[in-house]
Amino acid sequence: MVVKKKEQVLHMSKKQSPAAQNNKVTKSHLLMFTGQECTHCHEMYPLLDRLEAEEGLKIKKIEVWHNAVNAKKLAELDKLECGGVPFFYNEKTKKAICGAVPYVKLKAWAQSK
Repeated sequence: MVVKKKEQVLHMSKKQSPAAQNNKVTKSHLLMFTGQECTHCHEMYPLLDRLEAEEGLKIKKIEVWHNAVNAKKLAELDKLECGGVPFFYNEKTKKAICGAVPYVKLKAWAQSK
């Protein structure tokens, strides 16, 4: 019984993301087109993890350098404005971000601001 109480206390003390607290599970409308060997893309991964942990927002990573279907999708959405990766696209707002950006800009884009 003592163990059970300790588990309950530990479980309640864990910090949960806003999405986890609200029991929301949603399909991501936030896309990141990336290249497997892209240095700038890899620099953004910790910011994506932070965004998910702090705000409960998940960004779907889509590899384009080794996948022709994904590269075609990138070209359709990019309309040659960015021309490379990382390329972020919000399917709800139709807004895009080119390149590596600061966390504040990524968060505003993801929150549709």
